[in-house]
Amino acid sequence: MKDLGYEQPTPVQEQAIPLVLAGRDLTGGAQTGTGKTAAFALPTLQRLAPLASASASPARHPVRALILTPTRELAIQVEASFREYGRNLPLRSAVVYGGADMNAQIAQLRQGVEILVATPGRLLDHVHNKTVMLNQVSILVLDEADRMLDMGFLPDIKRILLLLPPLRQNLLFSATFPDEIRNLVKTLLRDPADVQIAARNAPAELVAHVLHPVAREKKRELLAYLIQTRDLKQVLVFCGTRIGANRLAHQLRRDRIHADAIHGDRAQAEREAALEAFKAGKTAVLVATDVAQRGLDIEGLPQVINFDIPRSPEDYVHRIGRTGRAGLTGEAISLVAPDDLDSLAAIERLIRRRIERVLVPGFEPSAGTVAALMGSEAARAYRGEGRGRERQAPRGTAPRPQRSPHPQKPHKPADPIFSKPYEPSAAPSAPASAPAAAPAKRRERQVAALLGGQKRAAG
Repeated sequence: MKDLGYEQPTPVQEQAIPLVLAGRDLTGGAQTGTGKTAAFALPTLQRLAPLASASASPARHPVRALILTPTRELAIQVEASFREYGRNLPLRSAVVYGGADMNAQIAQLRQGVEILVATPGRLLDHVHNKTVMLNQVSILVLDEADRMLDMGFLPDIKRILLLLPPLRQNLLFSATFPDEIRNLVKTLLRDPADVQIAARNAPAELVAHVLHPVAREKKRELLAYLIQTRDLKQVLVFCGTRIGANRLAHQLRRDRIHADAIHGDRAQAEREAALEAFKAGKTAVLVATDVAQRGLDIEGLPQVINFDIPRSPEDYVHRIGRTGRAGLTGEAISLVAPDDLDSLAAIERLIRRRIERVLVPGFEPSAGTVAALMGSEAARAYRGEGRGRERQAPRGTAPRPQRSPHPQKPHKPADPIFSKPYEPSAAPSAPASAPAAAPAKRRERQVAALLGGQKRAAG
């Protein structure tokens, strides 16, 4: 492994590898970027090595290890790691995922593979077409299991479990452990060992967190301002929707910022091309939906920006996990509008820390939002209020203009009609010769239709 740059095992690898080699079921929790893939890939290869065969017959290469992932990007990355780690072993690996040519995948499966990495939906497609058999799987790995549940894969996972041998080793790895994952662990794993490198749902320690309060309509301008004034060269920006990601990338290009978008509506070839251009430095900004929060392994990514605050606090942990990887520092920037306050509160409760607030002059939201985000003292300083003390803006803000202690008197209107008090006019007197008007006689209602005839006058 030294030729791949591995000198010392990471904490999750140091604890998980001996347990996997011993055949134990395992739950592994650690922040993204801490080497979880190697923690299950290396011992899996070691356990399968005695069963490796140099025969060309597909029958000698049945699927023995099944790794399920939520996204195609993560599936590609995991299979590439297996192929790289096991390049000196006669073990075959393959990856199958949706949005790609199924015939090419069928051709590869028919040659026989011991290690299959798959997304749940496409794997069931192959099962339905009888192009894959899972009756000899001895190792099952659920990678990023919480994300698979978030994406609605739990029914597919249950169908897949019914196709596997009951006696097998089960490994579940994830960065967060919501209640649904705990329930899955109880039903799937047998007496599992638990490897937790840090507090559950905790973000990476080497990532600096900062948020900028901003008016909703000024978010895009603030993003462009930060990128240009700080000369950011490689930044991953997260949007909440595919349409929003496309629109934001287009607007950034209009601001002369090299940007591209990656999301589920783009073809796999387009997504791979966009990612490679970003890794190579040809694209300064990659705007992504949450499809990119798992499986993107970008070496030395310096910044992640949350243009849209995630509605699920666990997604915040996964998003910022794209930076601060492999012992490097990173920065997570969030642009927080008034309607993001509830989501921000949930994020801070999950990560158990208060994110630093920094106001950017010219992009501030309403005073009420500033007070809610930064506290009453900071809000008063921001508005320049307070008696008997110097008015200072909070840290990270530009000083606001001072108000005059003597308010200006309003200008007197030029036309006196606007300032003259109201005087009711006297009622005009009636002419003497005019006779008094007789009171109007009340018109009686016609009730003939109801009572059977016209009401007669008294005789």
